[in-house]
Amino acid sequence: MKTSLSSLSTLVLSSSLLLGLVACNKAEPTKEMSEPAAASEPTPSTKKVYDSGPTLETLDQKVSYGIGRNIGGELSRDANLEVDINALIAGLRSAANGEEGALNDQELQAAFAEIRTRAEEAARALTVAEQAKAVEYLEANKARDGVSVTETGLQYEVLIAGDGPKPQPTDRVSVHYHGTLTDGTVFDSSVERGDPAQFGVTQVIPGWVEGLQLMPVGSKWKFHIPPALAYGDRGQGSIPGGAALVFEVELLDIVTPEPTAAPAVEAP
Repeated sequence: MKTSLSSLSTLVLSSSLLLGLVACNKAEPTKEMSEPAAASEPTPSTKKVYDSGPTLETLDQKVSYGIGRNIGGELSRDANLEVDINALIAGLRSAANGEEGALNDQELQAAFAEIRTRAEEAARALTVAEQAKAVEYLEANKARDGVSVTETGLQYEVLIAGDGPKPQPTDRVSVHYHGTLTDGTVFDSSVERGDPAQFGVTQVIPGWVEGLQLMPVGSKWKFHIPPALAYGDRGQGSIPGGAALVFEVELLDIVTPEPTAAPAVEAP
């Protein structure tokens, strides 16, 4: 939440349009919330939309509803904000109608600064908690039989020992993987998708870069990766900052890039 009020509004609306209505169509339907009567008599077109329930017949109406669904979906995922739907609708309506806002720019900027501070404090608290969980998990895990620890702190255990070549930093590999947080929450899995991943050895997080180069092709290992060798304090997507990660990794092959065909040369 580092954008200004106008930038944030533009970002929300733009991302809603770019995401399109596909996300809306996939979402579970929610109960529509009625809006209190307006202070003044609405125009016939406004009355049709707000007093009689949404009419979703024209393209503009459908897109408008889709934008609302996307905004609502994004806001519902923000644990730092308890959305007041009536205030939200009032702000949308006044801006769309070109009316003067109920709050001036200074009041709005102060409110956004306060909610940003709240979010940052909550994120810091979550990161500290995750860091403590990571230390506790890794300390206990390294004491288990079969777990090896490298100089960087990467922990791994051999589930299946392969006998193929080991990847080099310049290689591209094909792998199957299953990634979880230390509590078992799955955040990414090529196994569940049924589709192996391919990437360069150095195009992944440091824990993978190191671990892949230790594995012979045909191996299946389990990586226990400290936060410093994963996404650190920033986190990534559904991975919170400060989290240790667990991956089961099966090294299927070292992929040889297809040779680039030489361009045809016409005879003189």
